[in-house]
Amino acid sequence: MKILTPEQLREVDRLSTEKYGVPNLILMENAGMRVAEVLEDQFENLAELTVAILCGKGNNGGDGFVVARQLIQKGCIPFVFLFAAEEDVRGDAKTNLNILKAVGYPPTVVLTAHDWDEEKLELLDADIIVDALLGTGARQPVEGLYRTVIESLAGDFPRADIVAVDVPSPGVQADLTVTFTALKPSLVMFPGCADAGDVILADIGTPPELLENETHRLHLIEPHEIPARVMDSNKGMYGRVLIIAGSRGKSGAAAMAGQAALRAGAGLVTVATAESVLPIIAVSMPELMTERLAETSEGTIANQSVSNLMKDKNVVAIGPGMTTAIETSAFIRRVEADCPSQMVIDADGLNALAGFEGDLGGAVLTPHPGEMARLIEKKVEHVTANRVEVASDFAKRRNAYVVLKGHRTVVAAPDGSVYINPTGNPGMATGGTGDILTGMISGILAQEHLGSFTQRLCLAVYLHGLAGDLAAEEVGEESLVATDLLRFLPKAWENLKGEPRSGDSV
Repeated sequence: MKILTPEQLREVDRLSTEKYGVPNLILMENAGMRVAEVLEDQFENLAELTVAILCGKGNNGGDGFVVARQLIQKGCIPFVFLFAAEEDVRGDAKTNLNILKAVGYPPTVVLTAHDWDEEKLELLDADIIVDALLGTGARQPVEGLYRTVIESLAGDFPRADIVAVDVPSPGVQADLTVTFTALKPSLVMFPGCADAGDVILADIGTPPELLENETHRLHLIEPHEIPARVMDSNKGMYGRVLIIAGSRGKSGAAAMAGQAALRAGAGLVTVATAESVLPIIAVSMPELMTERLAETSEGTIANQSVSNLMKDKNVVAIGPGMTTAIETSAFIRRVEADCPSQMVIDADGLNALAGFEGDLGGAVLTPHPGEMARLIEKKVEHVTANRVEVASDFAKRRNAYVVLKGHRTVVAAPDGSVYINPTGNPGMATGGTGDILTGMISGILAQEHLGSFTQRLCLAVYLHGLAGDLAAEEVGEESLVATDLLRFLPKAWENLKGEPRSGDSV
């Protein structure tokens, strides 16, 4: 699902009119109609509810005027407020203001905070408040009358559901947002997504080909059709995965990664680990194969050749629980240089890359913000404030796929495409969930029948978060541990197969 910036959407609207002859007035009419339809669908006995529509002077307010007129036609008579002088309303918004007045329902004009204090008294028991104040053109910070109105929403209308038109105005905490044409970054990425509530994407008649522009590189991950396995399957058809991981005291990371690769559907999974750690991993899951590697005196993997182990593998993952011991880091860099297969690099595998430049050969990197900061030699705050840009720049510059973990995990490809994951929850902020992700990515990448490389990578990230969401529903976010994801992964697969493939709700 495409995610477009406000600038890209303005260009789409311009081309809709200039190239395809779709007037902006029609797009505004369709937008207001879609919001009214959503309200009718979401709220029972809409005509009996108290509805207020708060309109600004721009196009977002114009959408609000259309919503009002459409609700009136459905038998619901809303309170409509315009927070600007009528002469300040321009263009298509002005046209719809005049139509609303012509049908006998002029909005109440509010120009001062004192006016609002008086007018809002009759709305204190409102059931629904429609935010059509500012839209995508808002500039922050919001000051003056608009700020007063926005601040009053949370405190003065405790019963009301807040429904935002296109995007919530800055500072508005919406329960539901009806957006148009394409998703906007603020509706998908933190912190804006926390204010959007449930998001419904509505079609307002924009020519579909305008959304397929190759410069539109930002997407929301959606589950794609999962092909069924053929009846005469064998384990060799679903990939061979090698996971190099673990050290004394960190055997769990290797075990979880290996188990996750198997649960993700890989045909054969081998965990190669330090000699003293191997027995622990071997008994953790009998289906795992293991390989003993020479170790240092500290119980970490020693520098050695593993070319014979890698030669027949579809995917090689390295890093979980390996430590930053000098000899082990040298081993990791050796593997990364010699690997003939698709690589997945996590945890201490990433730490071993710090300070080294060069082409990464299409490897998949799975850093958390701290690891990403070390890779680009920036502060963590820089990474968290610029997640999409940081991941995309590194992916293009180093020829790698970057899975930047965190709320709304970012998947960036070397070609500039970026995908945002909508699944996952705060309960997954616990040790080991990254090891599970490494295993799942490895296991799903090994299964070529599951789609293109990018589709498989996004599928793994989506499923990882979905398993976490299902686990949190049952055990709670506070009690969630990494192995809960393994328990709920089968259910996540089943839920995914049962999901509609072209839904319009985010």
